[in-house]
Amino acid sequence: MPVLDHSPRLAALYTKAVLATFTKSGGSLPDRTYERFRVGVDAAHLAAYNRVCGFRLGDELPATYLHVLTFPMQVKLMTDADFPFPLIGSIHVANRIVQRRPVLVGEVLDLRVGVADLRDHPRGVQFDVISSVAAGGVEVWSGVSTYLRRTSAGSGSGSASGREELPGVVACWDVPGDVGRRYAGVSGDRNPIHLHALTARMFGYSRPIAHGMWTKARCLAALEGKLPGAFEVDVRFKLPVHLPARLSFCLDGRRFAVVGADGGKPHLTGTVVDLSA
Repeated sequence: MPVLDHSPRLAALYTKAVLATFTKSGGSLPDRTYERFRVGVDAAHLAAYNRVCGFRLGDELPATYLHVLTFPMQVKLMTDADFPFPLIGSIHVANRIVQRRPVLVGEVLDLRVGVADLRDHPRGVQFDVISSVAAGGVEVWSGVSTYLRRTSAGSGSGSASGREELPGVVACWDVPGDVGRRYAGVSGDRNPIHLHALTARMFGYSRPIAHGMWTKARCLAALEGKLPGAFEVDVRFKLPVHLPARLSFCLDGRRFAVVGADGGKPHLTGTVVDLSA
């Protein structure tokens, strides 16, 4: 397993990703896992992330922040020469996080990222990017990001069809038009579809869209203080959130969703499972 001595530079990797958009056409996933050891948390960066996503400032790391710590390693793997699909245009359709216990700001962490489970999908193929975080040699967090690479006609992720019964609305959020750029600044995820109307239109979107992981983080921020110390949170990204937006947060026990304030199909649905028992 290759060991990285520093976090990969995302600016250079996104340039590489854009250049590779039209040169990759499928194949098998690489059997490789990247690792980084003894990684600390920058308190100022954490505070900036918390402000963008709506978390309170505190000693515990939001579960979604650990995704941000592993994200540069994910991008490095997905922009390696032998990765079969271009990063740009690969659609993040689902994310599952397992937090085994609260992780504190001052802890020293070991990170690991790999990829697995290439499988067919009605609109193309899917694969999982698998990340884990350990402290003191014990895994404290894991995450699975599922991506869809479309090879057949259709819009969206393929998961927004049908009518589903959603929880009741408990809050409304006004999301400004610059939240994609602000989240990109703290996460490093500078996919052009999130940044400006011009760059979003290059990839078929009329306006920039919010990062799926920002939307998930905003949901967890709304649940702050209500989550157990150990939990699993699993979401499906259904429809893009075009910015700016007015959203409704829906909640009923372990189920939650995000919809447009005027109703309609959900942008995100999710569940939380208590693992502390």
